[in-house]
Amino acid sequence: MAKFRRSHGVDKREKSSSVGKIIMLVIIAASMIYLVFTYLGKSVASSQHGSKEEDFVYNIDVSGIDYIKPEERYYLPSSTTNQIVHHKYYSLSYNEEYEIAEWVSYVLTKESLRIPNVHRAKRFNPDLKVKSRSAIYYDYRGSGYSRGHLAPAGDMAFNEAAMKESFLMGNITPQKRAFNGGIWNELEQNVRNWAWKDNKLFIATGPVINNSITNFIGKNKVGVPNKFYKVILDIDDPERKAIGFVIPNKRSERPLQEYAASIDSIEKLTGINFFKDLLSDEEENRLESNFNINKWKISKKLYKQRIQVWNKQ
Repeated sequence: MAKFRRSHGVDKREKSSSVGKIIMLVIIAASMIYLVFTYLGKSVASSQHGSKEEDFVYNIDVSGIDYIKPEERYYLPSSTTNQIVHHKYYSLSYNEEYEIAEWVSYVLTKESLRIPNVHRAKRFNPDLKVKSRSAIYYDYRGSGYSRGHLAPAGDMAFNEAAMKESFLMGNITPQKRAFNGGIWNELEQNVRNWAWKDNKLFIATGPVINNSITNFIGKNKVGVPNKFYKVILDIDDPERKAIGFVIPNKRSERPLQEYAASIDSIEKLTGINFFKDLLSDEEENRLESNFNINKWKISKKLYKQRIQVWNKQ
């Protein structure tokens, strides 16, 4: 008889259960409404502000250049070795005699810097595209020199493929730890600041070889450069400008601007013609013959950090 009474009446337990079910349904309905409006809000924001965040994460061609295509290589420097290697995100000219690149060239954009960094790679691999074979990881072991990037890992952090390419040994040179983690690090971070401000920079960087290398490490006899250079070109309107830096491969206490140089002077030092097919003769003469350090804001904060922290590590 009791079960008939439960069919026609409501006891306290059943009433409590019904209230619980109603509350649960209200919560589910509210959650669905929230998700719908959140989705619609993101869709509207996307249509108003351009590409969604996902487009930046998966858009790997952030430089606007496909380095693999020959027609896209109009900005590359000349090669004194005639062994140019093209990767997906940078190109290099390899010097077999010293087992290092004489230059690595690429384009750095604000778009690439907007993307959240992927995890830093941990493994250095031989550069299999170097026909004469590159140096290897173990050439540096116990040498007292760090494996210094030419195309920085920080510039190639927009996706895993670019990050892995930056750890190929064709992109690596022997650098004093105090140089690599000190003034060279400061210069690289300033370059990223400039790319963020100016949207796009053409960059070529490498060791000063010029028959001045006398120290070698590893079984493959990797040459240890005494100096490194970096040349930077901004040809986007409204203001086109260029600058270079030549820095000894050692600890430095001096301000970064004291190492600034014209691109012409670095071409004479290295025997490399930078941006030869990128600029007209008139513009090449104007941009490469001199520089205005005031047009390149050098971070005082980074300099202070180098002097107080990095140089003491």
